[in-house]
Amino acid sequence: MEISRENSKILFSDMDGTLLKNDSTVSPATKHILDRMTEAGHRLVLTSGRPLDSMLEVMGEAGLFYPDTLLIAYNGSLTWDCTARAPLFSYVVPLDICRGIADAAKRRGIHYQTYTEHEIVCEKEDEEVRFYRRRIHLPLIISPDPLSVLTAPPYKMHAIHLTDHAKLEGLKKEVEERYGDQVTAQFSNAQYLEFYSSRSGKGNAILQVCRHFGIPVENSFAAGDAPNDISMLLAAGTGIAMKNADPQVKESADYITRYDNEHNGLADAIETLILSRP
Repeated sequence: MEISRENSKILFSDMDGTLLKNDSTVSPATKHILDRMTEAGHRLVLTSGRPLDSMLEVMGEAGLFYPDTLLIAYNGSLTWDCTARAPLFSYVVPLDICRGIADAAKRRGIHYQTYTEHEIVCEKEDEEVRFYRRRIHLPLIISPDPLSVLTAPPYKMHAIHLTDHAKLEGLKKEVEERYGDQVTAQFSNAQYLEFYSSRSGKGNAILQVCRHFGIPVENSFAAGDAPNDISMLLAAGTGIAMKNADPQVKESADYITRYDNEHNGLADAIETLILSRP
């Protein structure tokens, strides 16, 4: 039976490490729970550091396009209306700041990349971008000056180092000291450091979406596993950390799932917190 509008809830779910198994698929059990949840009148909004095209690919393969679907891509820099096929909200990183981040990364010997509307852009096809593209299947543009390829400011910059987290920490500190009032520097995992507008972020994005749908924030749930999910866990009415989440993410949550992302942890939380409660 469909619920009344005043009891409608909204789930903001991270993708990698949360909704998705480690092979980037959605389990049948999780898909079944999401179908039940949306059929009951609740909403699902996926939030990710992934580019939009990568999110759309996963959504299509998993069959997760529900009525009035919105996606939050690039760590909250782009909220996409799948029905209108148009942005609802968007924020970019100014090109002069992108240049400063690129120069700092290059000086420290750290791979950096950015994005056009549909491609990844970086200096060379190195180990880092090959590792990244195991899951993110976007076309690749190689240029000695990646920023010269862009025709508009990007939604984010992305630094990757596969073996030395301390190098990324040093880059994070430098960028925060230079641009901290305009750019957020945040880890999405130990190897990935992402830079995006301080006006975006997953937390700000979910508050905008709640206002867009007219759903009270107290009726919102946010689930994640990585540091870039913390802002939305804190912003939502109920923050859900996966069993496999980083310790600092668990400290920011109201609820920790009983199972990890490989064993339907999100599905179990949805059954417990959303479907089994009025």
